This record gives sequence, structure tokens and C-alpha cells, in this order.
Amino acid sequence: MTTPNPKTLPKILYIEDNADSRLLVQRLLARDYVLLEADNSIDGIQLALDTHPDLILLDINLPDLSGREVATRLNSSLPNTPMVALTADITSGARERALVAGCVGFMTKPINIDSFREDIEAYLHGKRQYAQKADHHLKAYHQELVEHLEKKVHELTKMADHNKFLDQQNKHVIADMQRHQRLLKAAAKVGHNITSIFNLDELLQTTVDIICKEYEFYYAGIFLLDPKKEWAILQAGYGKAGNKMVANNHKLAVGGDSMIGNAIRNQKGEITADVGNQKDHFKNPLLPETRSEMALPLSTKGNTFGALTVQSEKINAFSTADIDALQSMADQLAIAIRNAHLLKDLNAANQEILRTKTFEAIATATGEAIHWVGNKAAPIPGSAERVQEDLFNFLAIFQTLLDLPPQERDAHPFAEVARVTFNTLAINGQNLAQKVDELNKLPPDNLPLVVDIESTLEDLGIVKQSAETILNIKEDLIGPGRISKAETFDLSALIETTILGMGLPKDVVTSSSAEKLPKIFADKHQLGRVLINLIKNAWEALGKSDQAKIHVSALPAEEQDFVRIEVSDNGPGIPPEILEKIWVSFFTTKGDHGGTGLGLSACMEIITQSGGKIWAESKTGEGATFIILLPTKKI
Repeated sequence: MTTPNPKTLPKILYIEDNADSRLLVQRLLARDYVLLEADNSIDGIQLALDTHPDLILLDINLPDLSGREVATRLNSSLPNTPMVALTADITSGARERALVAGCVGFMTKPINIDSFREDIEAYLHGKRQYAQKADHHLKAYHQELVEHLEKKVHELTKMADHNKFLDQQNKHVIADMQRHQRLLKAAAKVGHNITSIFNLDELLQTTVDIICKEYEFYYAGIFLLDPKKEWAILQAGYGKAGNKMVANNHKLAVGGDSMIGNAIRNQKGEITADVGNQKDHFKNPLLPETRSEMALPLSTKGNTFGALTVQSEKINAFSTADIDALQSMADQLAIAIRNAHLLKDLNAANQEILRTKTFEAIATATGEAIHWVGNKAAPIPGSAERVQEDLFNFLAIFQTLLDLPPQERDAHPFAEVARVTFNTLAINGQNLAQKVDELNKLPPDNLPLVVDIESTLEDLGIVKQSAETILNIKEDLIGPGRISKAETFDLSALIETTILGMGLPKDVVTSSSAEKLPKIFADKHQLGRVLINLIKNAWEALGKSDQAKIHVSALPAEEQDFVRIEVSDNGPGIPPEILEKIWVSFFTTKGDHGGTGLGLSACMEIITQSGGKIWAESKTGEGATFIILLPTKKI
């Protein structure tokens, strides 16, 4: 049979916002026509102008622009293209309004599948419908257009008034913001630095530099308490004077009379409008121009661990806005300092949280439930294959019988098999004669819709694939929990064997091992699963492209009695917001392209059982590296 050239098939554009309706028309027309689709009026108009279809089907009740308005719009640009209303609107006058709007036909839903294609063919070959009392209905349609236009104008006018009101409000807000812009600019710079700088010395020095430059203050310095909380020691100071005082280990007693000591001791800001009037104020020879000073405590959760000093050459230099802004910066700075001190602890805690989440997710699936699901799914792939094989056998028998002359057909051994099959159907309550009658009543063109061997085979494939997915999930959940068979073995050999067994293209995966690499103590089979999973994930993340590069390395770890394995790739990397989620069971970025979301959680479970650790490091656009630490002896 010759397949029609798609370029010779008529093009039909269907503009319909209901997906089910589009799907039905697709099934009815896709064999004999090139079917284009749009789910809204605007896209439909543009698609029609771009493609010049042979026929346009229009739903009437479309959002924004109705189907009648679309017909009117297209009638001027595509006067020779017939447009047919396909709608569930059967109210009085609906047909006539559609025809006067520019449609040449009116078809109702639900679609009559027996006559639908014949009707479409008729409209393609010139069938036209005309409205009775066209002038009356045209006038009603024009009134509908005017009312729609008035409604849109009213909506736009209301929106314009609202935007005008918002504009006035925004001007007030902008005016207020401009008054504080200078202060906020400095606060923003400090805030940016505390989120991007984790080196404490750099953070403190950058902060005092920004404060002095943006506020044009004479001097700023940051003091932190010593371990015994007896002294406030200068950690960063502005300019040459600040650098010299830091080098000289400048410090102030917390129990003394200094402003820094008072701010720390009382957990409250201190201000001196004119230091010349303060007899006990320390006259620092390195800061001879100081005339006013402010000291603000650095505190988090009620715990004060330092103070910020800001000094000016002007008397009474600090306004309320300065105090509020600088105290806000001091609070942010206190948090940043605390975070810098705790960075290592936070990283360790983060890894522990990820592991805890993984274990909690795995624990939610009980052993009995997992086994029950697996046992129920296990026979399905085999059953699907047997059904497919039986189906092929029956088709082969019936094909043989159909090809035989009538006088030979009844005598052929296959005929007896067919008779037994039909008898078996009757015994099992299947009324084959009734089914024959039902099929005989169908139009010949509809038979391919109900007797589709391709669809049957596709359904069997879906059943088999779904069952195999269930079994894979069972293996991913149960596999890591099996009793570990730990042994001492050569890691380099396992890596090479694993890479070779995966059958990936040449030079995609490379490996390297340190000389005299210690043997490790783990379950060889389970560790092989981990390596396969990590390499497979990298290969899929790289899009299986020719440029993909994956490297597996093994070397002694800095941690005593451990070996370090790294699986690195040159892919797009893992976004920070995803990096903390990848170890959670059932989390996957593969969507409908495969993956159960259990691979990495299973890897973590296996490595943890072995007494090791696993984590990932990545920067977006710079690839990803998965790191494993495994013990060299039993722990």
C-alpha cells in the first residue's frame, strides 16, 4: 500500500481551547489530513496567517476573542479559506450569528464520528451554508461586537486609572527612597559582602572600608572579644591608622570606661557628639581628627561578641538615620561573623541533614510492603511477553487460514486450533458472535479505530515497562538493605571492570589510580552498583554527547585509613538549590525520561553501611564531582 505524501494532504487548522476536543479531532482526521492546532484565538489567527490552511475549524466560546470574532478577522486576510464553526452552542441564533460573522458552516458537539469526516470533505469541496434573515442576525452580531469593544474599553480605562494611582503612590515611595538612598547603598554593599565573603579577615576589612567610603566617615573599626571575654581586640580598621593599630594588637578592656567596652557590656549603642567635652575619652594619637564617635554592639541571639566603632571629624555627626542604618548593618555583620566561625560546622551539619532525610524517606517504606509490591509485579513482564507471543501465534494461524482456498481451509490443522479457541471463548463467557455483530454495524472506515494491533502492542509494552519500573524501585529500596558481604579487594580493578562492563562509547569514561593504592574493605558487588549509578547519572546529565568526559579517580584520602574515589564530569553542573535535594528518595530531575529518584539515596545507604561517606560538589556550568570515602579495613 502506498503511503500518501504529507505535502499533498489538505491542511486543517483547529482552534479549540479544550484538549479533549482537539485529541478527538486529531484521531478522526490525522490519517487523511495535515492537522494544525491552536488552543487560543491569538495563536490561532497567527498560525492561520502563517500556514494558509485549506479549512479552519473554530470553537465559538473561545477566551479573549470569540470564534465569531476570529472568523471576522480572518475573513479579510484569508477570503478564500472556508471556516466552519464546531461548537456545543445550540442556543437560538448561534448558527446564524456564526454564518454572518464569516463562517461557511456550523457543526455541533458532541461530534458524530460516523459523518464527521464526510462533512469535512464536503466543506473542503465547496459546501456552504447560508443564514436566513441574514440582515437581522448581522445586526445582532454587530451589537455583540460593540458590547465586547465597550467592555474592553471599560476594562482598559479602569486599568489606566489604577495605573495612574499606582504611579502617584510610586512617586511618593521613590521620593522617600531617594532621601535614604545614600544610607541604603552602603547597607546594600555590606549585605552583599556578608553573603559572598566567608573569610573572616576579608569580611571585616571590606565592611569598614565600605562604611567609611560610602558615608564619608573619618574612621571605622571592628573589635571582637577574646576567648575569656575580657578584652575587645581590634580585628579591622580603616586606612593606615587602622592597619597600624591591628598590627599593634590594639585592644580595650571590656570592664573599662571606653565606649567600646560600654557598648559590649551593656549590649547597647554609645554615642559621643563631641569627644572634646569628654574628659575620660581616649585621645588616640593615630586618629587626631576625631570629633564625634559611635559604638554599636555586635550581637546575635542576645550573645554580644564584639563592637563596631564609627568616628567623624565633625561634631554631632550622627543623625537618627545614620544610627538606624549602621545598627542594621552591625546586626547583619554580627550574623556574618557568626556564620564565618561556624562555616565548617554548618557544612558538616548539612551533610548530616541530607543523610537523615534519606534514611527517613527509606524508612517510610516497610519491608513487607516493598516485597508485596515486588511479588505482585514480578509475573507481569513475563505475562505480557506471553500474551504478545500468543497474539502473534493467533495472527499467524489466521493469516495462514485466510490465504488458503476454502476447500483446504477446513482440513488444515490450524483450523482445529481456531475452532478450539472460539469454543474456549464461549466457555469463558465471551460472546464472539455478539462482537461480530457489533463490528459489522460499524462503518468500514471506523474499523481501524477499534481494531488496532499497533495500539495493542503498545499497551502490552506499557504494562511490561511499568512492571519493570516497580521491580527496579524494589531493588533500589531493598538492595542497599541486604546483608553486606564485605571483603578486602583491589579498588582499581573494580573500577576498570565496571567501566568496561557498562559499554559506553570509547574515551567517554577514563580512570586513574594512585600507585600503591591501599585495598579497601567493602561489599564489592554493592560498590559496583554505586559506581555504575554515578557514571550512568553523569552520562545522562551530559546528554550522551560526543563531548562527554567522565573521569573516575582513586587515591589515598587525607583521612587516615580511608581511600578517596572521585567521579567527575564536564557537564552543566548541579544548581545549588538542587544539590541538597539529590540524596532524598524519589527526588529526580529526569521527569518522564526515566529514573526512579532512588539511585543516589541507595548509593548513600550502601556507602554508609560500609562505614564511608559520600557527597557531591558542583558549580553551575563547571561540571559535578561525586566524592566517596571508603575504609581500608573493617570499622
